Amino acid sequence: MEEYTIKNTTFVMSAVSSSAVPEEFAMEIAMVGRSNVRKSSLLNSLCNNFKLAKVSQAPGKTRHINYFLVNDEFYLVDLPGYGFAKTSKKEKERWSVLLEDYLSSGRVKHIFLLLDIRHEPTVEDKQMYQWIIYYGIPFTIVATKADKLAFTKRQNAANMVAKSLGAPPYALAYSSETQTGRETLLKRIGAIIGDTVQKCTKDIDSE
Repeated sequence: MEEYTIKNTTFVMSAVSSSAVPEEFAMEIAMVGRSNVRKSSLLNSLCNNFKLAKVSQAPGKTRHINYFLVNDEFYLVDLPGYGFAKTSKKEKERWSVLLEDYLSSGRVKHIFLLLDIRHEPTVEDKQMYQWIIYYGIPFTIVATKADKLAFTKRQNAANMVAKSLGAPPYALAYSSETQTGRETLLKRIGAIIGDTVQKCTKDIDSE
């Protein structure tokens, strides 16, 4: 499997609702995870542009659906973080509606579900996983902050996080600090794009 090469990434827009989104592309990959799981850092690391997505020390800053166009080929979508304790009940409800509307829209072809490699999945993580399963969206579990563990312990810890979630016991260990896992994740993107193109070709041929 060849590594996918990201040549350019452009910020497109921030959507405040699932209806106020850009024109649909054939490919849309979304990233989701609880607040402070380092989604924005992973996005910047993956695209090799550390000014692309705003990274804040305070959790809960991503409150909209942020669209990034990669290689003029597909959207990489940064979804709002969930589970931030200091968020008001009204805001949590708004985020919940925003996320569920997006997941049920049929736009997203694959989801990267980000979990902290050091901790058991939260109730919100498990709810998000159940939503992904319910809507039948293909997914990859990415265990972030891998640099916080010794190299020899990372993969086992990543797998245990996935198992604790109730998913198949495998997750990709990733560190935005050291770029650990970047090559593997880029290969995964390449495979996702290839599968989508193949499916679209079969759909066209069957018409």
